[in-house]
Amino acid sequence: MAEATRALDASTFQWPLRVYWEDTDAGGIVFYANYLKFFERSRTEWLRSLGVEQHRLRESTGGMFVVTQTSVRYLRPARLDDELIVTATLIEKGRASLIIGQSALLKSEHGAVLLCEGTIRIGWVDAAGLKPARIPADLLDRLETTT
Repeated sequence: MAEATRALDASTFQWPLRVYWEDTDAGGIVFYANYLKFFERSRTEWLRSLGVEQHRLRESTGGMFVVTQTSVRYLRPARLDDELIVTATLIEKGRASLIIGQSALLKSEHGAVLLCEGTIRIGWVDAAGLKPARIPADLLDRLETTT
């Protein structure tokens, strides 16, 4: 079966990652739940690239993002020592939540090979009571350029 390669859009946030022993099962294959960790790291770095540091955001606003829904499709396995590119793209922006499209791709000589893709919904909550709240307007403004 030929591997389908994908060209990466320059507007898509990309985070490089290498697969370590701790990411794999006994067979050297990335454990399926670890893709959610990879996605989390990429989302965090995407926000950081926009000038949003989540710890500071929580301190200054009293709110934070929490994952409320995930949908993941696994196509091919990643293996020990593979070099991956993990992406994050804002798909939908609401007043209280964001939907981010994410993928994990294997770096190869012929392009990037899609291994896993999904969507993650993150909601904004009041950090003290974990009750849903509106995303601060200035944060939504920062995200405006990414849609």
